[in-house]
Amino acid sequence: MFRYWLEKTWVQYLLLFALLASFVYYWGFVFQFGYDFHWDVLYTQNDTYGMIFGLELFKGLQVTLKITLISSGIALFLGTLFGLGRLSAFKPFNLFSSVYVEFFRNTPLLVQLFFWYFALPMALPEAGREFIFDHNYEFWSATIGLSVYTGAFMAEVIRAGMQSIPKGLLEAAYSSGLTYFQALRTIILPLAFRAIIPPLGSEFLNNMKNSSLAMVVGVAELCWQSQQVESLTFRGFEATTAASVLYLGLSLGISGILNLINMKLRINDGHAPKRGIGIILADILFWPFEMIWKGLASSVGFMGRPRNELTYSHPMLLWKKTTRFMIRAMILIGKWSFILILAFIIYELAMALFHFKWSIIWDNMRSLLIWKFPSSDKNDVLWGIGGLSASIAMAVISISISFFIGLVVGLGRVSKNVIFRIPCTLYIEIIRGNPLILVIFWVYFFIPIFIKSYLDVFWSATIALTIFTGAYLGEIVRGGIQNIPRGQIEAAYGTGLSYFSTMIHIVLPQALKQMIPAIVGQFIAIFKDTSLAYIIGVLELTFVSQGLNNRLMIYPFEIYTAVAALYFICCYSMSRVATRLERKLSPGGKVRMVM
Repeated sequence: MFRYWLEKTWVQYLLLFALLASFVYYWGFVFQFGYDFHWDVLYTQNDTYGMIFGLELFKGLQVTLKITLISSGIALFLGTLFGLGRLSAFKPFNLFSSVYVEFFRNTPLLVQLFFWYFALPMALPEAGREFIFDHNYEFWSATIGLSVYTGAFMAEVIRAGMQSIPKGLLEAAYSSGLTYFQALRTIILPLAFRAIIPPLGSEFLNNMKNSSLAMVVGVAELCWQSQQVESLTFRGFEATTAASVLYLGLSLGISGILNLINMKLRINDGHAPKRGIGIILADILFWPFEMIWKGLASSVGFMGRPRNELTYSHPMLLWKKTTRFMIRAMILIGKWSFILILAFIIYELAMALFHFKWSIIWDNMRSLLIWKFPSSDKNDVLWGIGGLSASIAMAVISISISFFIGLVVGLGRVSKNVIFRIPCTLYIEIIRGNPLILVIFWVYFFIPIFIKSYLDVFWSATIALTIFTGAYLGEIVRGGIQNIPRGQIEAAYGTGLSYFSTMIHIVLPQALKQMIPAIVGQFIAIFKDTSLAYIIGVLELTFVSQGLNNRLMIYPFEIYTAVAALYFICCYSMSRVATRLERKLSPGGKVRMVM
């Protein structure tokens, strides 16, 4: 009887409303926070500083948008360039692109920002340092660092999109008379970009959330402003909540735009899409771009035609051959120029490594690896473990627990019962809609209010990483489950299996096999994200390296190179495992482009 009523949708909504009301009643009227909320700090002028702090948050939001837009544009250019480079038959360009992608994807963004801001200026003459610091170097170092980091991820997305195009399509383009660049511009790239819109949109979202790390080099973006409000007013709950709402709204707005783009450009099965409000909004959004594109195509023949469809006069044919010869000559000159530039870069790197003061690295390697382990301090929860060991410990604990959280939340996300589906969906969307650094602040500042006790910074960071990773793993689980054909689930129900038996014995074994590469990728991401525990003072690898840099002052190249190498070794090893699993579970040939 109970199960019969529980399957009724209106009963589910009623129970969900009752649970929500109970939650609001307990936390709003029964639980004693020991904290007086003053939301007016956000919209009234502060008598001490003469500022309305809510407006300061919006100023930070403007800076966040500026960083996001500039870095996204540069990252898309770099991603397209090096994504094509990874498929190029020109070996030097292919090798350089692979090194760029692997290095920047397998080192934390925080370490890269420290390198751009602290180490790079040391390589410049005094006049150069004064010039860049007089021209808002904090902003540009964060923007360029974010662009280079995100570009490496976009390159992999674009490479995968290019490889998803059937090789026969490229051969058909060549046989119809199209040149390589015509085929690339009119066939390969348009189809590839349509196929990669969802993962590319995820990278745009990640880029926006990663802009919160610009605060570590002094950029007054949204996250920096929220912490500024907290430090001036001691109203951390109000400031962090307001910043979270703004980040969530920005994430939802970007997701909405990306969904409209996907709706407009997606490749369907040949049936006309329904003329819903989404299609109408997509048409309105793309109308100016379509007009500009059609105007260019009609005026300059941008789209091009196969050369076997054109009839040339003798002068025109001569001009065509001359142009083709000049293009080939320019390509050859470009290749040799690239080789010379690459040789110069390798020479400069070799000379820099030769002049490194390696003793600085070796003398401090023990601190970077294990800090002061073993320690007799009874108040130290890790017995003096720090540096890389603390990063690994945080990652292992977070990964172990978040896997089960993601499994439960992912199952709830696809459940037909709204009692499970709605809370799981809210958890995933709220956590994924905010930067990890804000989740760390939530746990660090707010959990002690609930438990009425101090929480060590190591456990604060570990809990935040676990909560954050659980949301992402929940989406991976949801995607894996939805990839299983619906007929298998219906067949399992037809044999008398219950929902849980079907999931345990039929769906999850197949789904987990598909999810393994994505899960390993998420584990790599969370290991890199342990560097963000630096923000609240956890003695992990990045915090120890920053402390050494502050103490030694004049050796940032040596310190940050060593730290990047340690992170790279760990992350690259895991990424190779993920690559092998992906090849094993998703076999397919690799398509290479000829350049």
